[in-house]
Amino acid sequence: MGKNVLIIASSPRRHGNSNRLAEAFAKGASQAGHQVQMVYLCEKNIGFCRGCLTCQQTMRCVIRDDADTIAQQMGAADVLVFATPIYYYGMSGQMKTMLDRANPLFPSEYAFRDIYLLTAAAEDDPETPEGAVHGLQGWISCFEKAHLAGSVFAGGVTDAGDIEGHPALQTAFEMGSGI
Repeated sequence: MGKNVLIIASSPRRHGNSNRLAEAFAKGASQAGHQVQMVYLCEKNIGFCRGCLTCQQTMRCVIRDDADTIAQQMGAADVLVFATPIYYYGMSGQMKTMLDRANPLFPSEYAFRDIYLLTAAAEDDPETPEGAVHGLQGWISCFEKAHLAGSVFAGGVTDAGDIEGHPALQTAFEMGSGI
C-alpha cells in the first residue's frame, strides 16, 4: 500500500527551480504508487506564529489561515518533503514561517517519519544548502519519531527554468520513486 506524501514547495516563484525539484520528486513518488499532495506556499495566506502556545493544548493554531490547514495535513502525512530556494545560505522565509506554524504538531500523534529536503540555489558550492539542512534538522529534532531521510541540491540555477536538464531533477525523481 502506498504512502501518503505531502510536498511543501516554498519558493515565492510558482515555477521556481526548487518547485521543479518538488514536482520531479512528486512524479517519482506517484509513479511508485504513493498518494502525493503538493502544496505551493506562494498560493497560500500564511501569517506569522504569535508565540501564544495555545496550540500545545488544542493541537490547532488560533490563527485560522492556510497554515493551520497545512499543519493538519502535515500531521496526517507519512512522508514530508520540503522544497526551498536557498536565500542567504538558508531556507526561504516562507518555509521557516510554515515550520513555525506547524507547532501544533509537537504534542500530537503525528504520522510522519521520513522527511526530505530539496534545495536550489544560484551558488553551486556543495556546502551551499547546509544552513537550510541545519534549520530543518532543528525542527525535525523536536519530533523524536522523525528523521531527515534524504536531500537533493541543485546548484548553479538562478532564473526560473534554469534547472531544466540539471541532474538534480533526476536525483529528486529517483528519491521520490524510492520512498
